[in-house]
Amino acid sequence: MNLATKDIRHNLGRFALTSLGIGMLLMVVMGMGGIYRGVVEDATLLIDRVDADLWIVQRDTRGPFAELSRVPSNLVYRAAAVPGVEFAREFVYHTIQRQRDDKPLRIAVLGLSWPTDKGEWVPLKSGRPLGQAHFEMVADQSLGFALGESIELGKDTFTVVGITENMISSSGDGLAFFTVADALAIQFDTPGEAVRLERAARQSRGERFDLAIQQPMMLENAWKPTAQLPAVARPQISAVMVTLSGGANVDEVAETISGWGDVSVFTAEGQRELLLRGSVEKVRRQIGLFRVLLTIIAAIIMALILYTLTLDKIHSIALLKLIGAPNTVILGMILQQAIVLGVVGFAIAYLVGQQLFPLFPRRVILDDGDLIQLAAIVIGISILSSLLGIWKAFQVSPNEALA
Repeated sequence: MNLATKDIRHNLGRFALTSLGIGMLLMVVMGMGGIYRGVVEDATLLIDRVDADLWIVQRDTRGPFAELSRVPSNLVYRAAAVPGVEFAREFVYHTIQRQRDDKPLRIAVLGLSWPTDKGEWVPLKSGRPLGQAHFEMVADQSLGFALGESIELGKDTFTVVGITENMISSSGDGLAFFTVADALAIQFDTPGEAVRLERAARQSRGERFDLAIQQPMMLENAWKPTAQLPAVARPQISAVMVTLSGGANVDEVAETISGWGDVSVFTAEGQRELLLRGSVEKVRRQIGLFRVLLTIIAAIIMALILYTLTLDKIHSIALLKLIGAPNTVILGMILQQAIVLGVVGFAIAYLVGQQLFPLFPRRVILDDGDLIQLAAIVIGISILSSLLGIWKAFQVSPNEALA
């Protein structure tokens, strides 16, 4: 007869409630680790999926994911001319916030270098990649757009031609894919009144310019669109992505490009490390601290519960000692109860978490390695927390059974 099983059956209600409480606490610990994995996955998702060997960004910046980066659009042609480069692509990335159904909607806008990049690498749940240079978009399902729906952004209307899944930015916003031209049009959209005032300001400045006074026909250019003014540069892009040809040396190509005075260059792995050591680092530390605190709290709670259960069995333990039961029998009973409590709590945490974690606003990714590590920790704290109850059991005198 197993005394631990016998005691659990005798106090089944208390044991079930205790296991549920421990399970919910362990679920929070499990969720903390899953949230961290989700943050890392979201932060590095684009870098891993876009399949670029080198990232060319603004000089002395850390790239479009870490901070603001601006490079001229003609940089893509300079990069393509470097020996060892198979092709170069433009990259535009920014975040916008709009109103949808009286609720704020944040969209991470990503521009694809049309027609070199049509978004074939984007994992589609339904629909297709971009099929034309303007007015089409591929959106993540977290944004709530339906396939074929028309979305007004800026002065243009875009049609959703594809739906992706789990394409999230590092800040947790759903990604929407456009061509670079459309992404820049959304980013630099200007109200009509602001355009009129800017053109009036151009004319006012031109009237005070000596050459314009001598050639009045020049002032007619003041009212033309910015794109038609040759002295005004095109909007700048966020970065240039470089894919190397087979056999090319990444370090040599990077060294060549880094010699240019206006840009910095990073490998894909370097860009990934910058992200993890930057925006994700503080989140990692904070979540790690919470996990440690919750684990310690779980150990303390389990120790107190097992100590209380031992106090309830003082008379039974004294009786066992009185009839000559060895200490190993009592030790085994308390230790087995502690391990069963930890295992059942872990099972509850996992099963309930599988149902609740998909409802979280941020992705929760349960890694097998993290689960195994947490299971080992649970077994460890179960054993340690049983020591208080074992110590109390060893203090019980057989004479107490006669009291």
